[in-house]
Amino acid sequence: MAVKPNILVTRRWPAVVEQKLAETYNVELNRSDRPLSPSDFRDAIGRFDAVLPTVTDKIGPEALDVPRAQTKILANYGVGFNHIDVDTAARRGIAITNTPDVLSECTADLAMTLMLMVARRAGDGERELRAGNWTGWRPTHLVGTKVSGKTLGIIGFGRIGQQMARRAHFGFGMDIVVYNRSAVDPAVLAQYNARQVDTIETLLPQCDFVSLHCPGGAENRNMINSARLDLMKEDAFLINTARGEVVNESALAQALMFDTIGGAALDVFEAEPRINPMLAQCDNLVMLPHLGSATREAREAMGFRVLDNLNDFFEGAAPRDLVA
Repeated sequence: MAVKPNILVTRRWPAVVEQKLAETYNVELNRSDRPLSPSDFRDAIGRFDAVLPTVTDKIGPEALDVPRAQTKILANYGVGFNHIDVDTAARRGIAITNTPDVLSECTADLAMTLMLMVARRAGDGERELRAGNWTGWRPTHLVGTKVSGKTLGIIGFGRIGQQMARRAHFGFGMDIVVYNRSAVDPAVLAQYNARQVDTIETLLPQCDFVSLHCPGGAENRNMINSARLDLMKEDAFLINTARGEVVNESALAQALMFDTIGGAALDVFEAEPRINPMLAQCDNLVMLPHLGSATREAREAMGFRVLDNLNDFFEGAAPRDLVA
C-alpha cells in the first residue's frame, strides 16, 4: 500500500488492536465510544476508505445514502452482519467482511454459564445476598434443577452450536438434540452423540434446556414465539446468546410470568441496550449485557481478524471472511 488508507473505527477496541491498526493505516477512533447516527455514517462513508463497524451499529439504507461513497469495505467486528443493509452496500460497491471462528468458544462458555445460572437459581441467590436477606441454609431454600444428564436442544448447529454441544455432552453428560436449517454431517453429529430433528416443533417438547445459536435477521425474527414456547416442557429453560430478535420478548415474559416454562437466560435483547420492562419483572430470568464474546482473548482475536481482512482487501486479494 503506497498510501495509507483512511480508516474509521466506530467503537473503542482493545488497545493492542487499535495500536496495530494505527501502524498500517491512518486511523480515526470514535473516542466518545457512543453509537454513530445514520448521518454520522453517511459522513464517514463519504470520507473514509474503510469503516469498521460493530454488530450494534445500524447501517441501513439511510446510513448508506451516499451517492459517491469513498468507503470500499465495511470490515465488521463480529460474526453477524444483519445490522448492515447488504443489498444497498453492494449497490454502492462496498464489500463486507465479518469475524467468524474466533469467538465460538467464548460464546459457548457464556451460554453454559447462563444455563447453569438459571438452572441453579444463581441470580436469585446473588440478589438475596447483596440485599442482606439471606437467613442461612435450609433444605427448601432456592432449590434449582440438575443439569447433568438432561436433554439439551440446540437450534442452529454451526460453530458456536457445536462448541455448546461439546461442553454439554462431554462436561455434563447431556443428551443433544439438534435443529439446523440444513442437514448436519452425520460424522459431526456422531462427535457429540447428537441426533438431528426436522423441525423446531419436534425438538422443543423433548428438551429440558433449549439453547439458541441461529443467525438473526428477518428470516428468524420472533422464531421463538408463544406457540413454540407452549411446546416446551413446563420445567424447561430457554437460553439465548444468538440475537435478540429471534425471541418474541413479550411472549417470553408471559411464559415466565405464568410459569409455563421453568425459566430463561438471555445475553441478547431485541432493542439493545433498552430492555423490555416486562422482562425485568421476571424473577425466573437471568439477564447479562451481551457478554458472549467478552473475553480479552476473543475481543483481541476479533480485532486481528478484521485487520487480516483489511490487509487482504487493500493488497488486492479476496478477504478470507468476505460475506458480501
